[in-house]
Amino acid sequence: MPRTIQCTFLNQEAEGLERPPYPGDIGVRIYESISRQAWQQWLERSVMIINEYQLNSSVPEHQELIEKHMVGFLFNEGQGGDLPEGYNPK
Repeated sequence: MPRTIQCTFLNQEAEGLERPPYPGDIGVRIYESISRQAWQQWLERSVMIINEYQLNSSVPEHQELIEKHMVGFLFNEGQGGDLPEGYNPK
């Protein structure tokens, strides 16, 4: 049976993730307060961010930028999470 959480991103009860999707304290925080639906929205946004900024997830500096955007997007904290300046979906 799926677990239900109070998703802070959607601001409603929703199905939670099966396990922390990210290492460390941030992963635990996501697991406890971000729903599957919200996590899927982040995954879609992360692809756009990686492509627009031409990031390589194996480069530590790029990992930090992706994490900054993830926290900004999911928790509305810090400077990350916004669409890249000049982003124009085609």
